[in-house]
Amino acid sequence: MIDTLTKKEIKEPRITLVGAGPGDADLITLKGLKALKTADVVLYDALVNEELLEFAPAHATKVYVGKRSGDHSYSQDAVNKLMIDYAINYGHVVRLKGGDPFVFGRGFEELDYAASYSIPAQVIPGISSSIGVPGMQNIPVTHRGLSESFWVVTGTTVSGKVSNDIYEAARSRATVVVLMGIHKLAEITEIFKKEGKNKLPVAVIQSGSTVNEKVAIGIVDTIVEVVEEKKITSPALIVFGDVVSLHPQYQPIKEFYDIVAEG
Repeated sequence: MIDTLTKKEIKEPRITLVGAGPGDADLITLKGLKALKTADVVLYDALVNEELLEFAPAHATKVYVGKRSGDHSYSQDAVNKLMIDYAINYGHVVRLKGGDPFVFGRGFEELDYAASYSIPAQVIPGISSSIGVPGMQNIPVTHRGLSESFWVVTGTTVSGKVSNDIYEAARSRATVVVLMGIHKLAEITEIFKKEGKNKLPVAVIQSGSTVNEKVAIGIVDTIVEVVEEKKITSPALIVFGDVVSLHPQYQPIKEFYDIVAEG
């Protein structure tokens, strides 16, 4: 007797790391959307806009795995194991990560873990908040005559301390973009003050590119008070540099200090 039972389709395991961009769902790449449309499983982070899940097939399993500053619903090790388990049992896993997977996204750790199981994996870059969010506020990270380079630095290391790179960055003339540093803002501004940069323009942007976006503009001496006044909190990034002077809200600040200097 011929067995006519339909066998379940066996799908080859594969993983795609997709950068979802800084928050606005429209800022994901076309290639990222194409990957989502072929997903059997989507593992997504806290900073990912959940509107993007609508682009995954109806049958796809969507799994929230947390991971944001101060909220690690899953450890990185747990996420790695989930990613492999779903790939082996379901097929195509899209690992959807906020911003770009390789800018403080621990993307290579996941890529490396997939390789240890000989599971094919690819990376689809995303717009990093470190460049995209200031840009949407008309703050270029480089600008002729103001900044010839830029640093992107984590505000807090695994040990909970301010990154040593911030001390080095504060000595430079470059634009300094600090991610995951809002809770260390007072400590970070003290580092810039010790380098004599009390009047350096600073911007703090919360939830950039989303409807919840908030912006605080000031200088090193005042930015902590401005952030407290505007009740800005995580997720937020900090931009130190003369390029912040190009923001429309900075002009009244400049005029005020010009008057004080003349007086």
